[in-house]
Amino acid sequence: MFNQIQNQLHKFVQRGLDHHLRLAVTGLSRSGKTAFITSLVDQLLHVNINDNAHLNLFFPAKNGQIISVKRVEQHDLTIPRFEYDRNRQGFEMDPPEWSPSTTGISEIRLAIKYQRKDSLLRYIKETSTLYLDIFDYPGEWLLDLPLLSQSFKEWSQAQQLVHYGKRAELAQHWLEQIKKLDLSAKADENQLAKLSEDFTAYLLECKAIGMQYIQPGRFVLPSSERGAPVYQFFPLLDLTESDWEQLENSPKNSIFHTLKKRYSHYQHKIVKPFYEDYFSQFDRQVILADCLTPLNHSQQAFLEMKIGLQQLFKHFHYGNRSLFTRLFSSNIDKLLFVATKADHITTDQLPNLEGLMKQLVQEGGRHAEFAGIETAYQAISSIRATEPVIVTQQDKQFKAIRGVRSSDKKVVTIFPGSVPSRLPDSRFWENNHFAFDQFEPQKIDFDQPIPHLRMDSVLQFILGDKFD
Repeated sequence: MFNQIQNQLHKFVQRGLDHHLRLAVTGLSRSGKTAFITSLVDQLLHVNINDNAHLNLFFPAKNGQIISVKRVEQHDLTIPRFEYDRNRQGFEMDPPEWSPSTTGISEIRLAIKYQRKDSLLRYIKETSTLYLDIFDYPGEWLLDLPLLSQSFKEWSQAQQLVHYGKRAELAQHWLEQIKKLDLSAKADENQLAKLSEDFTAYLLECKAIGMQYIQPGRFVLPSSERGAPVYQFFPLLDLTESDWEQLENSPKNSIFHTLKKRYSHYQHKIVKPFYEDYFSQFDRQVILADCLTPLNHSQQAFLEMKIGLQQLFKHFHYGNRSLFTRLFSSNIDKLLFVATKADHITTDQLPNLEGLMKQLVQEGGRHAEFAGIETAYQAISSIRATEPVIVTQQDKQFKAIRGVRSSDKKVVTIFPGSVPSRLPDSRFWENNHFAFDQFEPQKIDFDQPIPHLRMDSVLQFILGDKFD
C-alpha cells in the first residue's frame, strides 16, 4: 500500500512540474499512426550534441539544449512494447519494407534529458528530464468511441445515415437475411452467429474499397475472441418509430433484446475500459488523416473520412492545463491536425493539402470546440518515400516526384495531380480523376535517421515549449 501511494505521489509531482507528457497519436485506419510514431521516436533518438541537421525546425535540438534521449521502461508493464526496433529494421532491409498494421495497443517511453532555459527551475537543478509516453493502437478502435454515447437504437439510426451508394450495394446479401427475421422471436445463437459473420464480411468489403467509417471497428480486426457473443450483433436498419416501440415490448429472450444486450455489453466491457484507461488521460494530441487515398476512391469514401474524424473530436477533454489540472486531471492543451503522405504530392501542393485538412476540421464551426487551446495544421510525411524532381517537357519545367511504386515495384517519375484546397462537392469527382500512387520506403543505413518531411516542425509544436 505504501509503495502504491509513493508511486502515485511521484506521478503527481512529475506531472505538476510538467516532467511527464502523455501523447495521443490518433487517426483513422491506414492514416499512418505506426509510421508516425516510429519516425517521431527515431528523430528524437538520433538527437546528439554535435549535429542535428535532420531537425532544423526543432529548436531544442538545433540549439543543443537536448543532452540525450533514450528509451526507458514504460510505466504500465501489462501493455506490449511498441515495436520500434522491428519497424526500423524493416527500412534497413533490401528491399525495405513498411511496418505491419497495428492490431493491438502498445506503448513506448522516452527519457529526454535537457538543459533548461529561461526558467527559474534552472537555478534549482542544472538539467531536467522530460518523460514522454507515446501510445499506438488500431485506428479501428477509435471508431468505437462514439458508441459510448449512443443507445442501440441511436447507433442503428446513425448507420442508416451512411447506408447509401456503394454501401447499400455491398449490404444486399446481409440485409436480405435480416429481413427474414422475426425480431420478436426467441433468439437462436447459431442464427445470430451466422448473421454476424455476414455483417462482418460486409464491413470488410466496405473497408477494402476505402470506406473509413466502420463500426464496430473491432469487428474488422483479427482476434482470438471473435467467437464471443459480445462480437455477434448488428444494427437494425429501416425500422420506423412504431417498430422500435413494439420491439421494446417483445420478450426479453427475443432476437431484438439479445442484440440490444450484446451491444450494451460491447459498450461497457470492450469500449469503455479502453476510453477510461487511455483516452481520457492524454495531455496532447495529434490527429492524423490520409486525405489523399479517399480522393482516389470516391466522394462517398471522402465523406466517410470526414464523418469519422468529426466523431473523434467529441471524445477528448480539451482545455488549458493549469497546475491544478496537471495534478488531478488531463486536459489536452495542444492539438495538431496532420495530413499525412505529403511526399506523395509535389511541394507546391502542400498548402492545398493543409487547407483541405483545415476545411475538414472547421466545417460548420466545429473549430469552436477547440477554443482556448493551441491548434495547428500541418502536411507532413513521417517516412519520406519519394524525392522531388524537376521534369522538362517541351522546353517547360514541371515539379514531379520520383519513387518506387508499390503496385509494380518500379521506379517512376510522375506528376500526381492537384489537391483541392477546399472540401470538394459531387461535381468535383465528375470532372477530376485522382491517381495518388502508393510508394515503397527508401532504404536507410543503420546509423541514418529515417528521412522525413516536416517531422521537425511537428516536434517543435508538440514539445518545443517543454524545454523553456
